Amino acid sequence: MARIVECVPNISEGRDTTIINAVVDEVKRFKVRLLDVESDRDHNRSVITYVGEPEEVEKATFALAAKAVELIDMEKHKGEHPRIGALDVVPFVPITGVDMKECIAMAERVGKKIADELKVPVYLYEEAAKRPECQNLAEIRKGEYEGLKDAISLPARRPDFGEAKLHPTAGATVVGAREPLVAFNVNLGTKDIAIAKKIAQAVRFSSGGFRFVKAMGFDIKEKGYVQVSMNLTKFKGTPIFRVYEAIKAEADRYGVPIIGSEVIGLLPLEALVQCADFYLKLDNFKYDQILEVKLWQ
Repeated sequence: MARIVECVPNISEGRDTTIINAVVDEVKRFKVRLLDVESDRDHNRSVITYVGEPEEVEKATFALAAKAVELIDMEKHKGEHPRIGALDVVPFVPITGVDMKECIAMAERVGKKIADELKVPVYLYEEAAKRPECQNLAEIRKGEYEGLKDAISLPARRPDFGEAKLHPTAGATVVGAREPLVAFNVNLGTKDIAIAKKIAQAVRFSSGGFRFVKAMGFDIKEKGYVQVSMNLTKFKGTPIFRVYEAIKAEADRYGVPIIGSEVIGLLPLEALVQCADFYLKLDNFKYDQILEVKLWQ
């Protein structure tokens, strides 16, 4: 059986294609398969997805990290998405022939190498977290890049690797291991950011919403609407359709339409099959009724 790990680095650059391409080109130097590059100007962020054998994925990830640290200046960075560094977050995801324990070990090795060789402090998160408060990425990102400049010296905010001070231009980085997630955004037909924030509060777990949902409200100024931006950390526990219907109901309360939605990066086929099953009210539908799935078997 092939040993395949997915890596999904998020870099704090979504506008300058020269920088984005230079970072992505580092990945191409290794024996990994580049699956997707998605850049967002409003969030000023790019999500890069690649897969391969663990050893090659590790090499590609460190090379990507080095280039991001070299080219991205956080002192000049502005964007809607919360962030603490040039290479903001790096999750390793087990796909086939690799378990979570191995991905945790990868996160630890890569995190230490980034801190030792690039002089960027690193936090470990999700399954790789050494402290309960670091399991949740949002807790690590509190105050973002600007606030972390002072907070990083506090005992509760010290990094897992490296000195307790930000890199002068690259900030800090979060590295971890997790299950596949779905990054799903819902766009609302209003410019009122307060509505997006109230709806995000209603659906996210930390404020009483769905168990596996992280959500924030963003103002997408260039496009003239607001957005509920989410990570569904375990789509089998909280499927896309359930969150979408809840957002729709909340938006109706404010007299606001949903004008679209989007998936950021890649997602498992099963997550979309769940939606088809729900909205089409399929009876006795089986996963292997999908043509492509049958061909893969």
